[in-house]
Amino acid sequence: MKIWQRLAIASVVLGAAGLAHAGDVSRGQELSSTCVACHGADGNSTNPEWPKLAGQGERYLFEQLVAYKEGTRQNALMAGQVADLDEQDMRDLAAFYAAQTPEIGAAHEDLAELGESIYRGGIPDKNVAACIACHGPAGEGIASAGFPRLAGQHATYTALELQKYRDGERDNDPNRMMRDVARNMSDEEIEAVASYLEGLYRRER
Repeated sequence: MKIWQRLAIASVVLGAAGLAHAGDVSRGQELSSTCVACHGADGNSTNPEWPKLAGQGERYLFEQLVAYKEGTRQNALMAGQVADLDEQDMRDLAAFYAAQTPEIGAAHEDLAELGESIYRGGIPDKNVAACIACHGPAGEGIASAGFPRLAGQHATYTALELQKYRDGERDNDPNRMMRDVARNMSDEEIEAVASYLEGLYRRER
């Protein structure tokens, strides 16, 4: 079965599970006081190695917090941050950041053409599936399936995560979806699609 077929099936299965119960945005804002140093007051981090959380899907945010807490996603700093959070805390934080407005960056013009080609069409001769299948035409992701929003995300962060998937350092992706996509991508291809994504909304307008 080809990668795109597996991705489509997984999307249907995960989407059928529906969204998790919504958290409390106001309480999430109160809890976010310890997150501000890295992710900013509204989830728009200024350090390109730290992800923007603003506007990210609520289900995805919750699942990543759980993954850090359970150790299925590794990061020493995040492990310490989530250690004392219970399930409701994580739902509330996810709700708060999902309700924020993301700031959109800009793609490097010399990388945009290759990045767009990969995002929309994949790399057929390397069996790399198109990103658009799970992350949507505008990069908003599929919230109900827990597929993350990528539009506007720091290119540096996106590239680092793709490299981790490619190298097996990150393995909390359902059915190896991201590992199978990234495993045949070169550094240049990863850099290009990450750059394209940072400015995706701006280019769509």
